[in-house]
Amino acid sequence: MEEFQAESLVIISLGAFILPLLAQRIKIPGIVLEIAYGITVGPILGIVETSEFISGLAILGFLLLMFLSGFEIELETFREKGLKTLALPMSIYLLTVITSFYLISNLGYPIFLALVLCTTSVDIVITILRSDDTIKTSYGQTLFMVALLADILTLLAATVYASFIRAGGLSLSNLNVVLYFIVVILILRIIRRVAWWNPQLFSRMFDGNDPDELGIRSSLALMLTLVGVSVIFDIEPILGAFLAGTIFAFIFSNRGTLESSLKGFSYGFLIPIFFINIGLNYDISVFSETQFFVEVGYLFLIAVGVKFLPSVLLIFSKIKVRDIIAGGFLLSARFSLIIAMAEIGVHLDLITVELEQQIILLAVITATFSPILFRIFRSKTN
Repeated sequence: MEEFQAESLVIISLGAFILPLLAQRIKIPGIVLEIAYGITVGPILGIVETSEFISGLAILGFLLLMFLSGFEIELETFREKGLKTLALPMSIYLLTVITSFYLISNLGYPIFLALVLCTTSVDIVITILRSDDTIKTSYGQTLFMVALLADILTLLAATVYASFIRAGGLSLSNLNVVLYFIVVILILRIIRRVAWWNPQLFSRMFDGNDPDELGIRSSLALMLTLVGVSVIFDIEPILGAFLAGTIFAFIFSNRGTLESSLKGFSYGFLIPIFFINIGLNYDISVFSETQFFVEVGYLFLIAVGVKFLPSVLLIFSKIKVRDIIAGGFLLSARFSLIIAMAEIGVHLDLITVELEQQIILLAVITATFSPILFRIFRSKTN
């Protein structure tokens, strides 16, 4: 390894270790500090530059982030809740889509941005709702389901939309998406059948004392397989990683210590490198332009509005007005998925690089202030 790359890796590793401790003390999301750290040691101080090695680690961290996002989705929840319980969350999400497309089309932004703004950071929503057991209430469950639907449906919609853009419209190549999901379903059925016939083999996957760490190996193998298949079918790799996590969670509802092991392995090093690498590649020249911050301000108002207005539907659950406002703020929190979709948009020339920079800053702002505003309004009701 080149000396420069080694020094860069040391600086990045120190940041990945120290930043969570600092974030816990000042009570803001660690991923916000990780991006800020990348900007500081990269574009500002110039002591670290991204390289193929660091970018490779960042890509792996990004795929693991999407895998764990799918890993946390309990598909059984949809079955347990029933269609009637899902009616309100689905209505809120559909109204979010309509509001977003209406505002974006009338304000002259690229139409793909409307899809980008439909996202919600389900990780932040779950963390905040669990912090005071709000998630155990019907109010918390509704917010959780809205965030969950936003992540799943928006990612699927983005994949289909990207397929149409690549194909230049409706054509036979659009069948790639259908064929991909057929392959995913076949893989799901094969894994379930093998798990049924070889329970002892699969029990090792969740044994924390397994010397071969078969659980981590099988998780990564499934993730990389579906990512590879997605590339073959010309589909965004993040969908493959996300579906791999969802499949794993669906087949193995009781995952023992495997989930904590995967999170420790991923969030402990590789995922922070992904966010730090975002900072390393950030164009800080935009900070000298007043118009840039004006545009981010407009974008922030739109981003809050497309979540805030549909949240009014919570009134049908006899929820207090302050809780409705608090829920609107919490659902406005966005981070990993919105950044992922922004990168897809730039890759497909659906949005500009400058707009991507605005979206990243928007993600930092909403991830920081949405939970704070939620707690302020919720504290006044208790």
